[in-house]
Amino acid sequence: MEEEEPVKPRRGELRIYLGAAPGVGKTYAMLGEAKRRLERGTDVVAAVVETHGRAKTAALLEGIEVLPRRHFTHRGGDFTEMDADAVLARAPEVAIVDELAHTNVPGSRHEKRWQDVEQLLNAGIDVLSTVNVQHLQSLNDVVERITGVAQQETVPDEVVRRAEQLELVDITPEALRRRLAHGNVYPAERIDAALGNYFRPGNLTALRELALLWVADQVDVALQRYRAEQRITDTWEARERVVVSITGGAESETLIRRASRIATRAGAELLVVHVLRGDGLAGVGPTSMHRYRKLADDVGATFHTVVGDDVPGALLDFASGVNATQLVVGTSRRSRVARLFDEGIGATVVQRSGPIDVHMVTHAEAGGRLRATLGRSPLAPSRQVLGWALAVVAPALATMLGVFLREELDFSTDVVVYFLATVVVALAGGLGPALVAAFLSGGLLNFFFTEPYFTLTVHTQSNVMTLIAMVIVAVLVALVVDTAARRASQAARARTEASLLASYARTVLTHSAPLERLLEKVQENFGLSSVALLEKQQGGQWRRVAQVGADPCGDPDEADADIAVTSEVHLTLRGRPLPASDRRVLEAAAGQALLALRQQRMAATTAKAERKAAATELRTALLSALGHDLRTPLTSIKAAIGSLRAQDIELSAEDTEELLATAEESADRLAGLVDNLLDSSRLATGAVRPHLRPVGYDEVVWHALSNVDNSASVLAEVDERLPEVLADPGLLERVVANVVDNALRHGAGPRPVSVRASTHSAHVELRVTDHGRGLKKGTAESAFAPFQRLGDRDSTPGVGLGLSVARGFTEAMGGTIRAEDTPGGGLTVVISLPAVRENGEL
Repeated sequence: MEEEEPVKPRRGELRIYLGAAPGVGKTYAMLGEAKRRLERGTDVVAAVVETHGRAKTAALLEGIEVLPRRHFTHRGGDFTEMDADAVLARAPEVAIVDELAHTNVPGSRHEKRWQDVEQLLNAGIDVLSTVNVQHLQSLNDVVERITGVAQQETVPDEVVRRAEQLELVDITPEALRRRLAHGNVYPAERIDAALGNYFRPGNLTALRELALLWVADQVDVALQRYRAEQRITDTWEARERVVVSITGGAESETLIRRASRIATRAGAELLVVHVLRGDGLAGVGPTSMHRYRKLADDVGATFHTVVGDDVPGALLDFASGVNATQLVVGTSRRSRVARLFDEGIGATVVQRSGPIDVHMVTHAEAGGRLRATLGRSPLAPSRQVLGWALAVVAPALATMLGVFLREELDFSTDVVVYFLATVVVALAGGLGPALVAAFLSGGLLNFFFTEPYFTLTVHTQSNVMTLIAMVIVAVLVALVVDTAARRASQAARARTEASLLASYARTVLTHSAPLERLLEKVQENFGLSSVALLEKQQGGQWRRVAQVGADPCGDPDEADADIAVTSEVHLTLRGRPLPASDRRVLEAAAGQALLALRQQRMAATTAKAERKAAATELRTALLSALGHDLRTPLTSIKAAIGSLRAQDIELSAEDTEELLATAEESADRLAGLVDNLLDSSRLATGAVRPHLRPVGYDEVVWHALSNVDNSASVLAEVDERLPEVLADPGLLERVVANVVDNALRHGAGPRPVSVRASTHSAHVELRVTDHGRGLKKGTAESAFAPFQRLGDRDSTPGVGLGLSVARGFTEAMGGTIRAEDTPGGGLTVVISLPAVRENGEL
């Protein structure tokens, strides 16, 4: 009896909840799944769950068995870690293991928690776990560049990819920031720093996109695996992919750039593929391929090389293998004669592409530009080849027919047959083959069927007239055929020219930079090396007002083709001489270029007029503000002094003190308004010269608050251990004072104005947060415009220059200042300046 093979133990299944950032709800979702399995009768235990003090998360743990952790002592501190041995001994069906990328305390069995999870999976235990996108090994450096924070704990991507189930826990950046502001993620003392650093809206949006793209890639990998297992070769348009084929020739750069634009418009992934023939003779130097690889990397594409004797087949196999939806190939570089024997890669790919869309891109190497047709046969090359072949074959067939049926056919019938052969040749091949067929038919008719036989002697005039008639018929029919073909060619050319002209007009009307884009199109359509628009100056010198390409002309005499739009404006082309037939389109393009130039100058004039109007509006606003806001403190000062000087009024000491205080307060307000006006003027003229030196935010904030009214309503928490910033102390003090004063004036709310500082990357940020009504969405930048007071909707004193001056001073010191919405309502102004390292360097 044969011994049965031992049954291989079942490996557990791993389910991972992936999030873009802390606080999106990964642990909450994981515990929710654990609860559902527990209700279905599954044996579930919590091996390790990090609640981080979140009450709602902790509440979900109720009813789930929690295994005790192991205790470790490291460098004088007590730590706890998951007890993997206890989990193995308990042998549950499902184990909850939070934070997959966690690094264990030294002394643990494994360095990383994901290695503990592998041990549980090998024992047949299913695991529920969580991980953030910033902990994925492949994205670690990308996240650091986005957030400025280096992640020390990572998990290999392959560990996450092997998970049987991967669920993305997603939440919008705005919702996450509100959750953070409400204290549902971090304790109160960490909220402001988190909002200003890692949890910025831009950071969260970028991290969210990273998570979505990474998960999409994993879904795509799973789809490819399924297609391979099921042997599915048809294209599934689940995701747009553009494959561009290059030969390594001079047109490759054009193809890659054109394919990049196609992929960008479609939001598709771009793949560049170079097909090598099986004999290994690429015919392309390594320098060229390196250049194309770098270009592919620059446009965000991946570069691939495949080998195959059948280039179209290898290309289509690659496109099908990557589930491509679009394929970009260049038009053939073969000559017309060569294409008679081999239609080329592009045409073959089009015929065999199936559901894959194929883009045929023209380029200079293909000679795909407008060409003159005069003096050439308008017939297609295939018809010309057929005509020349029939010019020989048709008279020969007529001769064979006449010889075999000599007894049954008379001379007139032979003449008709030769006429028919000549007409057929004329219809097929045009004038040249028809003339050859006519003379050949006349000679054969005379040689075989005219007495004396087998000689070319002409005895009668009728034979001569027959030959002449045959030539005339051939010429007339050929002329009709040539005229019809030429008209068809002209019509096709007219359609091409109309398309080009429509494209030029559309560019001028719709493009943001119409002149440059128009010249680019002319360069591309006509295969030129450079195009320039020249304008004659007063001294007779020419000036390039726009140019594209390398080595553009500086004078019309240097050009290969010169199109005079006006006597002062010329369109100059360099690269090749152009036939006269192309000049019609170029003259129209030159007219469009002049129109674009005038449109560009008109836009500049309009912008200048708008600036003047804005300056006039600014002066009007200044006069309006001065008329009210300067008169008010002056009136208060005059009234107070008048009362003090009045002889008929007896004032007590308290009344006198109050009047003096009123005068002093009004004078201070007046001085502040004048200071802001003077500072605004200094900024406008560029007269601000900051004297930068290391200074601490804590010192500056203390001095600034001492000069701000109602500073008791400000909660300042600036850690003196923060790095110093490079700033002008006096200017920075004015910036902080203006921002805090603005928050007190316009941000009155249920909570005091807070001033906190934190580090972010190589900068230290000071955040002034109020909880007032804030600004309308999308109007944060308007807060820094001069003479703006929350949209001029209130009656608070001031000319609205505080934040404008603050921005000017901050930027003069090399920093930035921005406004953000305070989660829960209000406005947060962030002042960011470069941090100074301990050695005094930036």
